[in-house]
Amino acid sequence: MNPLFALKVRPGHPDFLDLPWTQSIVEWPDERFANLPRGPSRHEVRFVPYEQGIYVIKELPSAAARQDYEVLRALETRDVTTAIPVGIVENRYPDPGAERSAAIITRYLEHSFSYQELLQEHGFGTSREQMLDAFAGLLVELHLAGCFWGDCSLANVLYRYDAESIEPIMIDAETSVLREMLSDGQREEDLEIMIMNVAGGMADIAAARDLSIDEADLMLGEDIAERYRNLWRELTETMLIVPEEGFKITDKIQRINELGFDVDEVDLIPADGGRRLRMKVKVGGRNFHSARLHRLTGIEAMERQARQVLSDLHYYQYQAGARTITGKEVAAVQWRVGIFEPMLARLRAMTDIHDPIQAYCAVLHHRYLKSCELGRDVGTETAFQDWLAAGRPDYSRATGNHAPAGA
Repeated sequence: MNPLFALKVRPGHPDFLDLPWTQSIVEWPDERFANLPRGPSRHEVRFVPYEQGIYVIKELPSAAARQDYEVLRALETRDVTTAIPVGIVENRYPDPGAERSAAIITRYLEHSFSYQELLQEHGFGTSREQMLDAFAGLLVELHLAGCFWGDCSLANVLYRYDAESIEPIMIDAETSVLREMLSDGQREEDLEIMIMNVAGGMADIAAARDLSIDEADLMLGEDIAERYRNLWRELTETMLIVPEEGFKITDKIQRINELGFDVDEVDLIPADGGRRLRMKVKVGGRNFHSARLHRLTGIEAMERQARQVLSDLHYYQYQAGARTITGKEVAAVQWRVGIFEPMLARLRAMTDIHDPIQAYCAVLHHRYLKSCELGRDVGTETAFQDWLAAGRPDYSRATGNHAPAGA
């Protein structure tokens, strides 16, 4: 045993010195753990509760732990959707290649679940399209940040419902490498690894259900790759415009924002002797709407949730503008104080609702459906009462009663 372990922890979290790091986590007393569901993992994973929250401890060899921790830290600064790295423990055992030689600590991801919990019967049921788009979007996001994943698979991602969509979260970066920029060949290599890993995962699921290999959804990875290539093309293609077509710059930025990505800058380079301009857009992180909502209101939400909540703000601003000459900034404050926060408080008071912002999105969706049904706008309060009376449709689907999973 090696008592001289090295512990690195980020500020704002426990010091974790109360844990018996010189022992493997499989030897720790059961009463120290939170008994929570987890997806498949090649390494030992445990959940440990503290006053500050629940933390995930993953035990693995030193080199892999260091790579995992450093890549997750770097991706966090680039606004990529990953597990939140909190600390790393090394020198726990004399052999650095042993599983018990190191451990990485991440924050527990609330409201998340593994890909098996998305499965309904055979395949992903009504969640299939959402999952495929989300998975492709995460891989694009990582590649734009210069991250070669190296082991992209369904098992290395957790999922959360984000309004009407699914948000994937990268949780395993031990095989990842960060570069300034990825070549087309490196991106295609990562796609090929993903296709093989996803096919293997679906084959394992089919075998566990006593299905033949022909019944496995082996083309799932190919479908993700096709969606990836379409999204990558939209985000990175170079356009040629004439100087009088400046509106196309705005159109391009709006299309990228609709996909949830920020635009860092637009390069306009003279071409054809100056008769045309070559437009190249530098795409930023995939948090355009969440960042905008936070700037406007201070509210933190996931990307699709933020997009839907912003639509409610715009709906309110439109109504307020029709009644008064109130400016948009004033209307945003009035909406938050008079509409959003009171509704959120009512949702939080319901003991079986664990994600009130997601529930708020369900109410907004219900308001939209009722308005379409009646052929006129119905207010949020009317929609809320009808949503309750109807048994809270969509919210049960959106949460799926999934228990959170760990990294």
